[in-house]
Amino acid sequence: LLLEYEAEQPQFPDVPESNHASVSLEAGVLQPLRMEQLYSAPVADAVFQQSLPVPEAAPFPEPPDPKTCSPQEYLEYYIFPVLLPGIAELLHRAEKEKCFERKRTKFIACDFLTEWLYNKNPKRKDEPLTEFFSIPFVNDWLKDHPRPPIPLSLLLSEEEASLVIQSFWRGYRVRCDSEIQELRQWQKQLREEKNIIKRVKELWTQQEAK
Repeated sequence: LLLEYEAEQPQFPDVPESNHASVSLEAGVLQPLRMEQLYSAPVADAVFQQSLPVPEAAPFPEPPDPKTCSPQEYLEYYIFPVLLPGIAELLHRAEKEKCFERKRTKFIACDFLTEWLYNKNPKRKDEPLTEFFSIPFVNDWLKDHPRPPIPLSLLLSEEEASLVIQSFWRGYRVRCDSEIQELRQWQKQLREEKNIIKRVKELWTQQEAK
């Protein structure tokens, strides 16, 4: 089967074996490249720059009328030049917030993009930065559609979460000690026998009566 597969493959033209690795286009003719050119980036760039024609920069057309242009033109001239940089910043922030490493994070992409686009609006040039929850239309929307609070597990940093976990684990290990268990049992019996809560209430009632 292997011999049949190789027989069906197209054969290389009569070019020396050492030159099969790479060729370049120059004036429509295949020219051989040396192996050192293949692994040398500056030389390879120079060869491709010489072989490929450089198109002249086309003049930038005038923006179309936003009221009469087609949807495609409106997207290309009025939406994408503003939206794409915002999406790029969104991806950088998402990477910083480790959204690509975890299933749940406190980062909300729509909130970030809304804040970014609002502050990059040309009509708000030279105005101070406005946070997401201070944007007027966001504030009005949240009055009628309040959000549930973000869980504490998403608000804590890795250092703060590690301290909470370590503190809980140390407390658990201490409570598992036999002497501590005996002490807690004695305190429980003492509370039940003397009814400390009731006596404290009576004491406060007497103090308030005075």
